Amino acid sequence: MSYLSVIAAGVAAWIFGAIWYSVFAKPWMSDSGVPLGEDGTPINRTNPLPYILSIIAMILVAGMMRHSFATAGIDTAGKAILGGLGIGLFFISPWITINNGYSARPFRLTLIDGGYATFGCAIIGLVLVLI
Repeated sequence: MSYLSVIAAGVAAWIFGAIWYSVFAKPWMSDSGVPLGEDGTPINRTNPLPYILSIIAMILVAGMMRHSFATAGIDTAGKAILGGLGIGLFFISPWITINNGYSARPFRLTLIDGGYATFGCAIIGLVLVLI
């Protein structure tokens, strides 16, 4: 596992997020409370900052997962997918649940965001061991 694998894994998870949130765009926009323009799309959709921050965040997650996987001896696709699913489901999703719960967001938003965290981490794990 190298720096290239970390960047590739972060980018893969980011691309997956673009697909995931395209599929769940309407319920996500409704439940997140993101301000919408007259055309029904988020008013900040042309602002590059959220996209830049999100890809940096995915690379940071991939970097820490690389470290954790190396320390744990995770070196096969099966172990990496399982490890990624575990990180997303049992580390990140509970944190999302807390944030959404205290901010009185609909539980469906937690499922959308937690689903991305869970499957995105599985993708990160897989890419880390394949590259």
